[in-house]
Amino acid sequence: MSFCADCVKGVTHAGTPTGKTEQIGGRTCYVAVPKVDYPKDKAILFLTDVFGLELVNSKLLVDDFASNGFYTVAPDYLNGDSIPADAMSSPGFDIGKWFVNHGTDKTRPVLNDVIAALKEKGITKFGAVGYCFGGRYVFDLSFDNIISAGATAHPSLLQVPADLEKLVATSKAPLLICSAEVDQQYPLESQIKGDELLGDGKYPPGYKRAHFPGTVHGFAVRGDMSDPKVKAGKEGAFKETVQWFIKHV
Repeated sequence: MSFCADCVKGVTHAGTPTGKTEQIGGRTCYVAVPKVDYPKDKAILFLTDVFGLELVNSKLLVDDFASNGFYTVAPDYLNGDSIPADAMSSPGFDIGKWFVNHGTDKTRPVLNDVIAALKEKGITKFGAVGYCFGGRYVFDLSFDNIISAGATAHPSLLQVPADLEKLVATSKAPLLICSAEVDQQYPLESQIKGDELLGDGKYPPGYKRAHFPGTVHGFAVRGDMSDPKVKAGKEGAFKETVQWFIKHV
């Protein structure tokens, strides 16, 4: 598994988070609660990119999901050791060295603890959305049938076609993929393979790929909002994900 240069590129977005940081299952999470009445037995797990909760972009997206009626929880599954935001403007950051200490042996236990604690609080249905690095975990949670629906934008670290084939063989969770035009992590050939293996009813739980021209890996969470195509892509990917969860969670 490897990363690409675009995994550590992007723009910090403007805004002030309105959610709060709290402990769930002994793990640090950023949580946003809808201001309107919402189903208390459902939750969205927000799985960040490598910049984690320190990058305001992710918190703003968590808030946006809550504004659309979803109780949304973003676990700090990077254990307080996310890549600093200034790496986006510092060429040469060694993401491979960082990744050594952020394998599933370190990250997955955090998710397991948070999910178990949320179940104790009465959550029975989970949706999960993952960006870049977080997309890998949407697949893993789908394999284990922990989530009722998954969504990912420009996922990283996938093994194609192996992970797609495993999804068909093991998962019952509908999957949405929001893909970029330029993406070394989930390139066009992988996107086409995904359509071949999951589309046209071959994946019974449900599959959709929403494609956004003029975008590169990272657009849905770190895209440059001054670029009209990127702005349309980020907003479009968010809308697709909200609609997906309304339908499937």
